[in-house]
Amino acid sequence: MFKNKNNQIRSGWFIFVAFILMVILNGLFSYPGIYFFLKEVVVHDQSELYQMLEGHPWYNLFVNGGAVLGTIVSVIVAWRFLNKKKIIELGFGKGFKKFGFGLILGGLSITFIFMILLITKQITLENDLITPHFSTFTMTYLLFFIIVGFAEELFFRGYVMQTMRQTGNHKWVIYIVSALIFSGAHGANPNVSILGLLNIFLVGLLFAYMFDKSNSLWMPIGYHITWNYFQGSVFGFAVSGTEPYGLYDVKLNSSHDFLTGGTFGLEGGLLATLMIIVGFFITYIYSKK
Repeated sequence: MFKNKNNQIRSGWFIFVAFILMVILNGLFSYPGIYFFLKEVVVHDQSELYQMLEGHPWYNLFVNGGAVLGTIVSVIVAWRFLNKKKIIELGFGKGFKKFGFGLILGGLSITFIFMILLITKQITLENDLITPHFSTFTMTYLLFFIIVGFAEELFFRGYVMQTMRQTGNHKWVIYIVSALIFSGAHGANPNVSILGLLNIFLVGLLFAYMFDKSNSLWMPIGYHITWNYFQGSVFGFAVSGTEPYGLYDVKLNSSHDFLTGGTFGLEGGLLATLMIIVGFFITYIYSKK
């Protein structure tokens, strides 16, 4: 039960312990922000906390960013003391070009979806393209999505995939398990949909493929950052159900949620499915060169 046929502790136990550690440290690292923001105010549930944080970008970054930093620390602790490996073995190394490629591909993918929806009149811009609405959220969410992209790839690709590799799991088993855990972690997000979770599973596979083909976390980290940032903080769509603060205000003009993703965001639409598939082909071509 605890060990495989090679007398190694099964990778699932490492991942389970690391996940529990991540949940604990998420809470601990977000607590200072919650304490200083709320002080004597009583919050009964997480959704109520999120509502109170709306309109307070720096506190929002302090609370949610603190939780994400807890993920980074939990991975480092688990990898060093459970797996007994060096941090660089998680998938770090020379990756400037790979990181840049990921950033460009993620941003272009969301931009392409946005342009299709705009041209087909599935959405309407409340402000012109030449008059973006800059705000404090523009900067705070850039910082937030940078650490989110880094932290989630560090755990779901770096830790999960490398731990499973240690115990000799087949490549496609590693891909699927890491993507399933990634999708499942978004299952409690606001306004979640079946198509949204399916797309998060598919993009999890894409991130795993990028990691495997480039032998580096930098490519999926770059893609993850701009996929989220362009979706929520540039074009003003919800990001996995969370409230957007974009340079542009978009209005969904139709009931075609299967295209726009509805209140879950672009990740809940078929156009995102298409762009994720395109991402596989582009990554394949890039890796061959």
